Amino acid sequence: MATTSHMFMYSLTIQPPSAVTQAILGQFAGTREQQIVTAAGSKLTIHRPDPTQGKITPIFSQDVFGIIRSLAAFRLAGSNKDYIIIGSDSGRIAVVEYLPAQNRFSRIHLETFGKSGVRRVIPGQYLAVDPKGRACLMAAVEKNKLVYVLNRNAQAELTISSPLEAHKPQTLVFAMISLDVGYENPIFAALEVDYSESDQDPTGQAYEEVEKHLVYYELDLGLNHVVRKWTDPVDRTASLLFQVPGGADGPSGVLVCAEDSVTYRHSNQDAFRVPIPRRMGATENPERKRCITAGVMHKMRGAFFFLLQTEDGDLFKLTIDMVEDEKGQLTGEVRRLKIKYFDTVPVASNLLILKSGFLYVASENGNHHFYQFEKLGDDDEETEFSSESNSADPTVAIQPVFFQPRESENLNLVDTISSLNPLIESKIANLGEDDAPQIYSVCGTGARSSFRTIKHGLEVSEIVESELPSVPSAVWTTKILRSDEFDAYIILSFANGTLVLSIGETVEEVTDTGFLSTAPTLAVQQLGEDSLIQVHPKGIRHILADRRVNEWPAPQHRSIVAAATNERQVAVALSSGEIVYFEMDADGSLAEYDERRQMSGTVTALSLGEVPEGRVRSSFLAVGCDDSTVRILSLDPDSTLENKSVQALTSAPSALNIMSMSDSSSGGTTLYLHIGLYSGVYLRTVLDEVTGELSDTRTRFLGAKPVKLFRVSVKGQTAVLALSSRPWLGYSDIQTKGFMLTPLDYVGLEWGWNFSSEQCIEGMVGIQGQNLRIFSIEKLDNNLLQESIPLAYTPRRFVKHPEQPLFYVIESDSNILSPATRARLIEDSNAQNGEAAILPPEDFGYPRANGHWASCIQIVDPLITKSVVFTLELEENEAAVSIAAVSFSSQDDETFLVVGTGKDMTVSPRSHSAGFIHIYRFQEDGKELEFIHKTKIDEPPLALLGFQGRLLAGIGSTLRVYDLGMKQLLRKCQAQVVPKLIVGLQTQGSRIVVSDVQESVTYVVYKYQENRLIPFVDDSVSRWTTTSTMLDYETVAGGDKFGNFWVVRCPKKTSDEADEDGSGAHLVHERGYLHGTPNRLDLMLHFYTQDIPTTLHKTQLVAGGRDILVWTGFQGTIGMFVPFVSREDVDFFQSLEMQMASQHPPLAGRDHLIYRSYYAPVKGIIDGDLCEMYFLLPNDKKMMIAAELDRSVREIERKISPPLYSIHVSCLARSSAPLG
Repeated sequence: MATTSHMFMYSLTIQPPSAVTQAILGQFAGTREQQIVTAAGSKLTIHRPDPTQGKITPIFSQDVFGIIRSLAAFRLAGSNKDYIIIGSDSGRIAVVEYLPAQNRFSRIHLETFGKSGVRRVIPGQYLAVDPKGRACLMAAVEKNKLVYVLNRNAQAELTISSPLEAHKPQTLVFAMISLDVGYENPIFAALEVDYSESDQDPTGQAYEEVEKHLVYYELDLGLNHVVRKWTDPVDRTASLLFQVPGGADGPSGVLVCAEDSVTYRHSNQDAFRVPIPRRMGATENPERKRCITAGVMHKMRGAFFFLLQTEDGDLFKLTIDMVEDEKGQLTGEVRRLKIKYFDTVPVASNLLILKSGFLYVASENGNHHFYQFEKLGDDDEETEFSSESNSADPTVAIQPVFFQPRESENLNLVDTISSLNPLIESKIANLGEDDAPQIYSVCGTGARSSFRTIKHGLEVSEIVESELPSVPSAVWTTKILRSDEFDAYIILSFANGTLVLSIGETVEEVTDTGFLSTAPTLAVQQLGEDSLIQVHPKGIRHILADRRVNEWPAPQHRSIVAAATNERQVAVALSSGEIVYFEMDADGSLAEYDERRQMSGTVTALSLGEVPEGRVRSSFLAVGCDDSTVRILSLDPDSTLENKSVQALTSAPSALNIMSMSDSSSGGTTLYLHIGLYSGVYLRTVLDEVTGELSDTRTRFLGAKPVKLFRVSVKGQTAVLALSSRPWLGYSDIQTKGFMLTPLDYVGLEWGWNFSSEQCIEGMVGIQGQNLRIFSIEKLDNNLLQESIPLAYTPRRFVKHPEQPLFYVIESDSNILSPATRARLIEDSNAQNGEAAILPPEDFGYPRANGHWASCIQIVDPLITKSVVFTLELEENEAAVSIAAVSFSSQDDETFLVVGTGKDMTVSPRSHSAGFIHIYRFQEDGKELEFIHKTKIDEPPLALLGFQGRLLAGIGSTLRVYDLGMKQLLRKCQAQVVPKLIVGLQTQGSRIVVSDVQESVTYVVYKYQENRLIPFVDDSVSRWTTTSTMLDYETVAGGDKFGNFWVVRCPKKTSDEADEDGSGAHLVHERGYLHGTPNRLDLMLHFYTQDIPTTLHKTQLVAGGRDILVWTGFQGTIGMFVPFVSREDVDFFQSLEMQMASQHPPLAGRDHLIYRSYYAPVKGIIDGDLCEMYFLLPNDKKMMIAAELDRSVREIERKISPPLYSIHVSCLARSSAPLG
């Protein structure tokens, strides 16, 4: 990383991209069950489908710091485990296996074959593996193909051969698969076009006549070389290939998918062709041809079928009938193809069919779906179309066939995996007055678009909520015998008594339990094998198995104020400040320790740890006093109640809890003391299991109320429930084992406890006011909660109302019929053919038509109604392109909604018939819009902004200032400020930062006296700007469409000159430099993020925190850049980053530094995602790096895990990193 920068930032991913580009299925753990491996951005994730619950859960995710271009699963013959081959931009083939015991990916082979980067002639784009796992072929888009032979050595380890070449120059490859040929020589099939003649022919005639060929490449395992075995012309529009089962299962060969048809081809068989059915309906265009965009083949015993998907999302089931001989045996010769409509699912980038009867749909846009097969569509009413009535010649036009789409019959949706892709724009605001702001974003395309609220928290499932007769102060659950699996009683403590409820089929009050019901309770514990204990202010009640009760009364004039218990020990604190300690005897009775320990102040909290496995007692008692201290007392027989250590606090402790939790530093478990203070602060400190010393304290402010702490069990691990003004859960991250502290998305609780019954094995019981609530936490792997509100079309931009918690979203879709046109077509059809069923567009999409636009403005209320409250459709083929809320000085500073539109737009090449700016007035507190007027302009305004009581509009390359008139907008000033096209505007004072689609940013100053706009500084590099934001008056951060993040700054002298009083004549007459402005911006930071940044926010993610930069990316990424304060931190993280890159190189073989410098050298930014992989290293590697850095492992982990430089990154949790 360049050290020459004056500015340094730490880059972190809060949420990885959710756009799945590749998905494969296999038995990667070596067991019977199948797993799914997906690639999203640079993340490789393995998921476990659970057929019993119909859910998919991610097990492990790793950043490969490279672009994953292709993935394939393969298995060596006779093995029961699948390996993963990764084709990436590293110019290397990587073979990876998943190790379930260590829950990580391990690289077995890495062979270099070419240059790095995504290039035309470097293999990696296509990857095909022989079904028997003998060889794989890696191909480039043009010319180069390499075949690797896979085998095993004497130690049964996987080996990979040197590559065999199958190059053919001037040939473009469109698709590549392997054939299923049983155990004959492996064959690979490709769709190729030879462009050598087209390249030489200037007339274009050769291009018109060029043919697409299906080519077979055979790997001769005996001679160890690859030959081009067979080639045959196919339909010119062919774009996809599917493998047809061979050997004993089927005829072998391929399916060639072209526009409007699917053809079966094989070197020794006739060709068969079926048409792709088109939709029927009043709004459908019968001439529109369909293409197959995705598909999957599934083998069952003695049969197989294909599910093929068109660009509408319709799935078709294709089967192959074979010729039978006289005995009724299949001969392996194809008789015909049959195709029929199956169901409709979202358009997928990958489809996978699991053996357990599920279909995984990795959607191109929006949430991914997991379906269960209800039936296979064999006995339904759908029309079946056969190849018998169609010619197999690709030059002969195929007769179109039609089907009627319907609701799903064969597939049942069982799980949805939320995905923000594509995330088009976001805003950060704290509408709910929470302790941390929320991210509001618009995502998705077409009718599957949504407005999402993203906030930090864990999802809670409520099981029971019931009202109690009065307000309880505490609640416990207990078993009767230690061997019981489930809890038997719920004990509620009230101000004047105690209520006991039994847990069974129903929950009902019981009175014969031996508990004292006339006094409030301080603690309840199942003691020894079969007795119970109740601590109340006047004493301790020991209830034996035969219901006999032993009572220990508190000394006269004193009462018990605090208690701590475990299954063998009890400690109570008296109002006089004395600690009384009891331990269980061999005969099961409680014995009081002779001496009492007098504390210096009133005791506010006590805690005994659990009794460790194989021990008879917990060694320590933690005592919190009102003099703001915590003392650790020994409970060893030799030194009972002796002081071991003390820690001073900022306020009196309200709760203490000693518990053992898994620890990333040691790799095992560590004893921690959790401390809650009356000031609302939570502390976690390491308690030495031998000496009782306290060290490594981490703090976190939880809320305004005193913190209460409870030990609970979640997903099989010990966790801490911390209650303040809202509930929090402290637990170990599933992947890194680092400690996470995450708020629960639930009501504020006053008390909580573990709860376990037959119906709810791992739950919690809590008190909120007068209500008793039982709830559970299902998932610990996702700590960003999403609430989704459906939108009508693809969202383009949105703004917030200046005062109200409302958002205004503009949406538009091209080549989609507008509602008015749709309604007219349906009306005409109904008049002729009677009523037709209208299918929901969120499942089936909108009817398409070239040249049409559907567009609307919607008002979304994400807080109260959580819905769209108002929709305004745009007419006359206008589509909204920009939006702003602008207050006009000429209208007494009233705020209006300004929407820019384009009429009859074509996206590529860019064209339009006109542009308009609409003005709307807010009505009903912003819940409705009143149209005022619209102004016609030359072209669609892609950027609008309020500026000094007027409207600033970017129209083409011209910047204009408008004021509001009675009948239209009045042009006040204009200037051509950028070379190409204005796509974004930012302002501070009289300075305007203008983003150009292709030429980075230009700073413009507005001279009020002269009414002039003068550009005075621009960038030296062309950047295809997608978003920008002003960090301060001179500095702008931006992102471009190639996935770069950059920060540029205006030189101080230039900035001061531009702001000098006067007319700005000196700026106007200064000579331009290289066809631009006279001055240039300085580059401060540069970093390759891989996702396209769509929005950047300079914001605080926690009240009183420091400003950081949050960015959202097109594929659903949310990340942040945190500025460094001290040079010392920069040096530490630079060294750590360097160590990590060398000791733990990226999985797919890409060089980390080159990856982050994809288009320009990385400058001033440290990659936090790489630093955080330190948590995943084995212990010996951790210690080696720690020694290099001259630090301890715990010290390094503490530095990596927040609160990072007091900014409390935690406010928005990270899915991959622990929080401290």
